[in-house]
Amino acid sequence: MYKRSIFLVISIFFFFSSAFAQFMPDPLGLKLVRTLQLINNLYVDDVDSEKLTETAIRAMLRELDPHSSYLNKDEVRAMNEPLQGDFEGIGISFNMVTDTLYVIEVISGGPAQKVGIMPGDKIIYVNDTLIAGVKMSSEEVMKKLRGPKGTTVTVKVLRRGVPELLEFHIVRDKIPIYSVDASYMADAEIGYIRLSRFAATSVDEFRKAEEKLKANGMKKLILDLTGNGGGILQTATDIADEFLDKGKLIVYTEGRAQPRSNITATSKGQFEQGDLVILVDESSASASEILAGAIQDWDRGVIVGRRTFGKGLVQRQLPLPDGTMIRLTVARYYTPSGRCIQKPYKGGDIDAYNMDFFYRYQKGELLYADSIHFPDSLKYKTLVNKRTVYGGGGIMPDYFVPIDTTSLTNLHRDLIAKGIVNRIVITEVDNHRKLLLKAYSDVDAFKKNYSIPADMITRMKRMAEEEKVKWNEEEFERSKKILFTQLKALIARDIYDSSAYFKIINDENEIFQEGLRIIKTPEKYNGLLM
Repeated sequence: MYKRSIFLVISIFFFFSSAFAQFMPDPLGLKLVRTLQLINNLYVDDVDSEKLTETAIRAMLRELDPHSSYLNKDEVRAMNEPLQGDFEGIGISFNMVTDTLYVIEVISGGPAQKVGIMPGDKIIYVNDTLIAGVKMSSEEVMKKLRGPKGTTVTVKVLRRGVPELLEFHIVRDKIPIYSVDASYMADAEIGYIRLSRFAATSVDEFRKAEEKLKANGMKKLILDLTGNGGGILQTATDIADEFLDKGKLIVYTEGRAQPRSNITATSKGQFEQGDLVILVDESSASASEILAGAIQDWDRGVIVGRRTFGKGLVQRQLPLPDGTMIRLTVARYYTPSGRCIQKPYKGGDIDAYNMDFFYRYQKGELLYADSIHFPDSLKYKTLVNKRTVYGGGGIMPDYFVPIDTTSLTNLHRDLIAKGIVNRIVITEVDNHRKLLLKAYSDVDAFKKNYSIPADMITRMKRMAEEEKVKWNEEEFERSKKILFTQLKALIARDIYDSSAYFKIINDENEIFQEGLRIIKTPEKYNGLLM
């Protein structure tokens, strides 16, 4: 018995010694700790040790790659919120117009709608704090309106036609963040879905949109991933699974300390047949590239647009004891054909990495497909039709669409930058909401029959003058078509929903128009896949 006890004690000692040794700082780690101790004890002035520590961690991670990063508690919360698919607040979307909060949309079934807040209301006070006319930022306003579920916030609003302020007591609740921005039938058999992120709720949202479109006769689909910067890997692979047959590889990851891990399609897909076009651009990244790469490699659909961003590094979120976090790159993403999605980078030179868009523009890559050159070493073959595709960063589309610069003018840019476009739209809807809804029963009627009134442009010129924006008639004529489409789309969004916005703005979206033309033309669609 005594010998068994001695053996047990020795075994436990060696177990804990071994386990503890794994987490003991190595000499370099001790060097960092010692440096901080010396600074705390001997430096001439008082120092903020926490800030110094964070600065050191950020600097270390910066040397590794552009996507390994340190996040403080606020940054952790901000990062997780859009991916979790909800936040706690009152359930409105708003614009700050001339230092006044203007309610654009009230989320259906949300706390604000339940107490009677309406689109067009102007929130003047939040909990007896004046927020109108005091140059408060959108972030500061959001902090006042958001808060834990079950808590109450009191707001006073100014409503058109009501002389006194209206007071509402709103009990905060969970508010969904939607990632399907739009879904509608582009014609009798072509559906359109725009996905803005890959969040926890995106798969359910996507399937609901898909089922609704199929019920309306959808046989072909345009999936819009332009501007989609990515999100959750599992979400991207689940949506890819909708299109691919059981057993087909979607993506694999591999790193120095992480063995290869494959993710394959199941039999759950609801759109494994039917023509598919995926729209991408230079802002489509990460999860968007995983989805587009899988579809391209299996010759399942046509990728239309411009070369994607090129983020193919896998980050693992590693919490630190004080609630902060590091996101450490542990592997790379590879498409089914073996292409690495990640574009080249030089450790520590994040500024150059972030200037990639500018460099692409300088080289003409956004304007001309033949300005994009890939070495032979980056050639790969698709897995069914053996088409040539390229690695080396991002997904090169099957059909290139140049960026449109013909309608870009300084006047158009300044009208948007100064908030004039938003303000003129808000004024128009605020003054005529009931009349617009009565005249146009739905977005299709609005799209077909509504025209921008001449007096709106007169008011826009007056606003431009007040904001010291030089009105150039030649530039106005060049930008007139896109400007009028934007105004019309924004008005439609405010009186209907976000799908209405895209249903109108896509008339001036070259990538969408080319995708629509391709999917409508079987010879073109099939030719691009051969």
